[in-house]
Parts: sequence; C-alpha cells; structure tokens
Amino acid sequence: MKERVQKIISKTGIASRREAEALIKDGLVTVNGQIVTLGAKADPFIDYIKVRDKLITKLEPPVYIMFYKPKGCLTTMYDPEGRQTIKAYLRGLKYRVYPVGRLDYNSEGLLLLTNDGDFANHIIHPKNSIPRTYLAKITGPLDDQAIEKLTKGVRLEDGLARAVQIRKVRRLQANTWLEITVNEGRNRLIRRMMQQVGHTVKVLKRIRIGNLYLGAMPAGKLRHLTNDEVKGLLTY
Repeated sequence: MKERVQKIISKTGIASRREAEALIKDGLVTVNGQIVTLGAKADPFIDYIKVRDKLITKLEPPVYIMFYKPKGCLTTMYDPEGRQTIKAYLRGLKYRVYPVGRLDYNSEGLLLLTNDGDFANHIIHPKNSIPRTYLAKITGPLDDQAIEKLTKGVRLEDGLARAVQIRKVRRLQANTWLEITVNEGRNRLIRRMMQQVGHTVKVLKRIRIGNLYLGAMPAGKLRHLTNDEVKGLLTY
C-alpha cells in the first residue's frame, strides 16, 4: 500500500517526519530513480527509495522499549573515547533502535528507545509537554524561596525553565532528596535549574516519562512497551 514518502522515511528511524520533509525539499530523496517532491507516495515493499543516494532498508515493525540507563554510560551508540555506551546493553535485539532524547553520562534512569521516528519526535517535541519526573539528591536544604523560583521559572542560557511540581522526599544532614517534574527534556535541565538556585545535583535518576514509571526495573535492563503504554504516550 502506498503512503507518503516522508512517513516511510520516518518509519525507518533514520529521520523524523519533519527531517524527512526537509530532505525531500532539498532534493535528496528518490523513488525508483526519480527525485520526489512533498506529497509523493510510494510502496515501501515494492519501490526503491533512496535517501542521499542510499537505499533505505526494508521497513521493520515498530519497536518501543523502556531501558534503565545506568550511571556512567553514554546515551549514544558509539564514543570515540572508548567510554561505555548504551549499545553494550542492546545486544540481542532483532531490530536497530535509537534513544529518544538523552540522559547525561552521570545520570541514570528511564530512557526510551525506538525505531519509529514519528513516535520519537512526539516524545521530544516541547509542544506536547510530556512530564518527566526525576529523583534528585542535592546539596544543602531546599527552602521555600528556592521552590517558588523553580516553579515560577528560572532563566537559563537557552530560555526559561520551570518545574511543574517539586516534592521533598527526605532531608539529610548535608543533602536533600526530592522529586522534581518538568514538561520538557532539554540537556542537563535539572542540573542547570538547581545551579540557578544555589544547589548542586549529586545524584539524578529519571523515574517517569508520561504514563511510564521505572518502578523496580534494575539498572541495565530493558523491556518492550505494551500497546496500551505506547498509546498512552501518544495521548499527550
């Protein structure tokens, strides 16, 4: 069955729908040897579709995975410095998947993996405001004034950032454990927000994305999402 070429490309996981549209506009996509324009359709199981003169692989079934990224592991498939990457934990998977967003090297917790470019773009896009909850250990006590600043919004170098909800979990002598929820996934967002109110994050673990909770999953383990879980994420 024929469908729009940009949708076919996004399903392969090599580009989001928006990125695929840009590739088509730039004349970098051909179907059966002919450069196509936006709106063109093709049958991915019959037609020869090339992106940048490279034949895209046969469509694979969509794969959706939740993974507990351990601390000290890069959210990438390759590191030129030889550090551990998430690829080490994906051996045995039948299909190639890619991370949806990132967790920095010293953070841990829930990370989504998929080969569905449209799904990945939905999760990442700021307009969908998908909540992400983190368990954080920060230096010192977090007072009410700092909480008010974080919930109203703090100014970062890449724009305003605010917490949707903050809950103190436990107060230790020199540190505070808290849960903090934000509606976006910018790089090192929680760490940078805490710096703006005078605290350093010592431990950071993402425990929720949308309707998904990490629960008791051990570090380094993964599981496939259910159809209901995928549908739940797409309702945001």
